[in-house]
Amino acid sequence: MTTGPADDGLRAADVLTVVSVTDVTPSVRRVALSGPPEVVAAAGPTVNLLVPRVDDAAPRWPRIQRDGRIVWPEGSHGVALRSYTARHQDPATGILEIDFVLHGDGPAATWAAGARPGALLAVAGSASLAERPARWLLLAGDETALPAISRLLAAAAPETTGVAFLEVAGPEEEQQLSGPAGIAVHWLHRGTLPPGGSTLLVEAVAALDRPEGDDVFAWVGAESATVRAIRADLRGRWGLGRAQHHAIGYWRRGRAMGG
Repeated sequence: MTTGPADDGLRAADVLTVVSVTDVTPSVRRVALSGPPEVVAAAGPTVNLLVPRVDDAAPRWPRIQRDGRIVWPEGSHGVALRSYTARHQDPATGILEIDFVLHGDGPAATWAAGARPGALLAVAGSASLAERPARWLLLAGDETALPAISRLLAAAAPETTGVAFLEVAGPEEEQQLSGPAGIAVHWLHRGTLPPGGSTLLVEAVAALDRPEGDDVFAWVGAESATVRAIRADLRGRWGLGRAQHHAIGYWRRGRAMGG
């Protein structure tokens, strides 16, 4: 990890290099990045990505304060900050994999669409998924939440039961997921409707009866309006407290998806 001058309390952003690009589905591109093992070990599961312009060989990266705050360079720099959940990270090999949804023309989707081996990306801190172990688990999200949901499923205890609702365009967008046998995975296909244009996730949760007991946790990640509707259902009809659910709007309709 590169360190800035000791007297200003700033360090350089951690720069990673693209080693491979794979199209997992028609709309999801997986970018494998290589970096120092200690950086890969610390980056995740949710990573703050510093995304440069496409084909920018010498981005003007910001610097990072000790408390994690970002100090941007003066003037135009062309670097955008976006949060993503790492699909996989292997500190032993120094490889970090990020899945990008290619809908829209935001800076991250545009960068991923043009990413090639040798391209640069940087990270500036990370956060948890705010998950909590529970006997019964509800997971709900669209394609932007698939990396997070895949990690939550993989980390769940073998005896965990529950339901996962995953909204994608169609069968071609489904991905292989691994998790406890007691968690039923349901793929919801919105067809020709645009991302954020369906009520499939809201309706699926609304049709679900609340499980008995208090050892319940719900995790929701999707378009903001969808998440608000599901959160209201979980707090109202289900009666879940703050410690029993985490619902986050990953994007907002009318703005670039995955951008």
